[in-house]
Amino acid sequence: MSYCNAIKKMSGSRKELHKAYHDKLYGFPIIDDNELFCRLILEINQAGLSWETILKKEKGFRKAYHNFNIKKVANYSETDKERLLADASIIRNKLKINAAIENANTILSLQKEYGSFGNWLKSHHPKTKDEWVKIFKKYFKFTGGEIVNEFLMSIGYLPSAHSIDCKIYKVILKTKPMWLVTK
Repeated sequence: MSYCNAIKKMSGSRKELHKAYHDKLYGFPIIDDNELFCRLILEINQAGLSWETILKKEKGFRKAYHNFNIKKVANYSETDKERLLADASIIRNKLKINAAIENANTILSLQKEYGSFGNWLKSHHPKTKDEWVKIFKKYFKFTGGEIVNEFLMSIGYLPSAHSIDCKIYKVILKTKPMWLVTK
């Protein structure tokens, strides 16, 4: 069942939470490197949990990770790691916290070479899911197939974020930069 159809079956505040993400963020292109980093970290933290848990904790993540400022996260110390492990507003998993810090450093290196994380992504587009997974595993920590797939769908790099009959699908098609349109 697609995310679009799953939301139709929800009700109340649960539906509002998912609909807000679905209608305004999911599948839309992201240009800002800090927001790309945000989405990657949220997807990593979702591993083994529901997306709803992550959506409920997004504000906590933003605060705990300095609004996903890549430079700040890359420079986190042991004290910062301890602070994050004690912060109930996020997912307190040492491996995921370490991955966020290591991945921030990786993105800084990619920014030096490509000008931005976004440019690095563009330089590899288009690829199949399996090709993307190989690339991500080479560069990033805690990025298995499902995490890479959801990250790339959520930022418009892989298809299937929305079903063709979803009204947001048409909106996204109008917003896609030319470099995201596959030939």
